[in-house]
Amino acid sequence: IAAQNAFQVKRQIFYVTLRGFDTHRDQLQQHPQLLFQLDEGLALFYQALEALGMENKVTTFTTSEFGRTLARNGDGTDHGWGSHHWVMGGAVKGQKLYGQFPTLEINSDDDLGRGRIIPQLSFDQYAATLGKWFGLPADDLDPIFPNLKNFNLSDLGFMH
Repeated sequence: IAAQNAFQVKRQIFYVTLRGFDTHRDQLQQHPQLLFQLDEGLALFYQALEALGMENKVTTFTTSEFGRTLARNGDGTDHGWGSHHWVMGGAVKGQKLYGQFPTLEINSDDDLGRGRIIPQLSFDQYAATLGKWFGLPADDLDPIFPNLKNFNLSDLGFMH
């Protein structure tokens, strides 16, 4: 990030992976440690951005291909559907929850069955909102996110 001028690039994307969330076993021990690692890593990264004066120009976000179920399968949980994600940076309209927090109870209205929480927002909406901030033209949203047309909002409004 600090070398962007030397590379003469306007926009950069960096991926970082934190593995281990596929917790079918020892979930009660593993999950808090993983969240601590994520929290510590995000905090240190944001401090580094502040030191560079880049905190308003960089947006950091989480993504995953699955969530976890509420129902136990012994010592952990199975793959689920709904999940939560974090977005941080100076361009984020922060300190707010976007979407509605589901009822985290088996057999609630938010449970599709076996503790699989129904998402309130789609990944397409989440990604399109980030893409728009990144400079993606509105005409490119539908071809890139073909399911976006199935939702009322294409921009969730969490970016300035």
